[in-house]
Amino acid sequence: MKSIQQKCITLLILLSLPVIFFSCSGEKTPDVSDVPVKLNSMRLDKDLYNLDTNRLGEGLASLQKKYPEFLNFYLDTLMGFGINGNYTDTNPGIQKGLKTFLTHKDYRGVFDTVLARYPDETKINTTLTKGFQYVKHYFPSYKEPQIIYLVTGLNNYGALTYGDNTIGIGLDMFLGADYPFYKSVGIPEYFSRQLNENYIPVAVMRTVYRQDHPFAVDGKVLLDMMIQSGKEMYYLGKVLPFTEEHVRLAYTPEQYQWCKENEAMVYDFFVRQELFYENNLQKVVRYVMDGPSATGMPSESPGNIGAWVGLQIVKAYMNEHPEMTLEQLVSTPIDAQRFLLESKYKPR
Repeated sequence: MKSIQQKCITLLILLSLPVIFFSCSGEKTPDVSDVPVKLNSMRLDKDLYNLDTNRLGEGLASLQKKYPEFLNFYLDTLMGFGINGNYTDTNPGIQKGLKTFLTHKDYRGVFDTVLARYPDETKINTTLTKGFQYVKHYFPSYKEPQIIYLVTGLNNYGALTYGDNTIGIGLDMFLGADYPFYKSVGIPEYFSRQLNENYIPVAVMRTVYRQDHPFAVDGKVLLDMMIQSGKEMYYLGKVLPFTEEHVRLAYTPEQYQWCKENEAMVYDFFVRQELFYENNLQKVVRYVMDGPSATGMPSESPGNIGAWVGLQIVKAYMNEHPEMTLEQLVSTPIDAQRFLLESKYKPR
C-alpha cells in the first residue's frame, strides 16, 4: 500500500496537471473557464414590439440613441423600409413600412411567438459566452462582439455581422422546425435542422468565421470548396466542442451515421466521377450546398456531403501536422491538391 506521503505526492501531481475536458466527439478540449468573456446583448425585437405605433417617430428617435448605428442598418438595409433617419410620423417608410410590420396580424404573430419562445436570452447568452471563451483561447486578440437580437419577419436572417464587432441574431429563424409558417414562406424541409435553438451557436460562430474567411466558389474546383468547408467545420468543432457534430454539420443523426458507415464509398464516388478537380460550378456546387440529399448518392445521404468529406480531410491533415495551430490552419492558404496529399487521408 502507498504511504500517506506517497499518496500526497500523487495528489499534488494530479492537481498540477492542466484540467482537460472532452468534447461530444471524445476529443480532448482545453479548459477555458478562466478566459474572460463579457457578453453584451440587447433585445431590439422587444424594443420595437413595445413601441407606441401611434407615435413611432418619437419612439424611433429614442431607439436611435440606444442603437446609434445598428438601427438604421436594420430598418433600411435589412428591412428595406426606406426611413433613412427621418423619424417623423408622416414619413411613408414609417407609416407604410414599419407600422405595417408592427401591426399586421401575421407579423405581430411572429413577434408574439418569438417573445413566448424566448422571454429572455439568458440561456442563449450562456452558451454563446462559452463558445466565445473557446474563440478567445485559440485567437487571443479576438474581442467578443455585441449581440443584438432581432426579428425580420422570417426573412432568413439567422445570424449576421454588422461592422467589426456586432452580431445580429434573428430569433424568428429559430422557432423550431415545426413552426408552421416556415413552410408557407418557402423554407425547404431539409433546412429545418437549422431552425432550432440548438443551432443558434453554430449560426453565430459560422458568421464569425465567415467574416474573415468568406466561402469562395469563383475559379474553384470541388476539392477547393470541400477543404474550405472542412476548415470551417473543424473550426466550429474547436470553438463549439460541447455541441454534437451532426448539429454543426446541420445533418440529421441518421445522415451523420450514414456518412460514417459509408465513408470509403463516398470518397470513391468522387474519385470515380472525376469530380474533385471539376471546375464546372453548376456541376459541383450542389455537393457543398444544403439540399435534400447528395446528387447521385442514396437518399440517406446529406445534400452538403462535401462538408463531411472536407472535414475528414482536414482532420487527417491536422493529425499529420500536430504543431499547426487552429489560427494557422484557417489563415494559411494552401493548394487543395497539396493539402489532400499532405493529409494522407485514407477513408475507412
